[in-house]
Amino acid sequence: MLAVAIGIGYVAFQNVGSSAVYYFTPTEAAQKHLPPGTTTRLGGLVEVGSLHYDAATQDLRFILGDGVTRVIVIGRGAPPALLREDAGAVVEGYFAADGTFRATQVLAKHDEVYTAPSPSATPPHRTPPP
Repeated sequence: MLAVAIGIGYVAFQNVGSSAVYYFTPTEAAQKHLPPGTTTRLGGLVEVGSLHYDAATQDLRFILGDGVTRVIVIGRGAPPALLREDAGAVVEGYFAADGTFRATQVLAKHDEVYTAPSPSATPPHRTPPP
């Protein structure tokens, strides 16, 4: 019985470990001296005043920082709806030889604090009863 419980615990731990999303902060990435072209994830805050998106060329640029180190992120495609300045983001991609981070995927981090809307904020449309 104990062996079965240990086996189930081991399998569960392996599945959770493989689904976790890890990323480096800009400072950690700089300390690791990642070679250009190495795929990695980078996480931090989008610097205020740095978020620029050109819909015509689909050029997305912003600065991701952690309070110590700042990295220019360059991507292609429309930004996620939750991506905004002074908010968290995780980008997947690689560092180019010029030190910029070339994002192949941009994920906006949302805050995990849920606040229920007040009754006055309830949308006026409701599904009519059957």
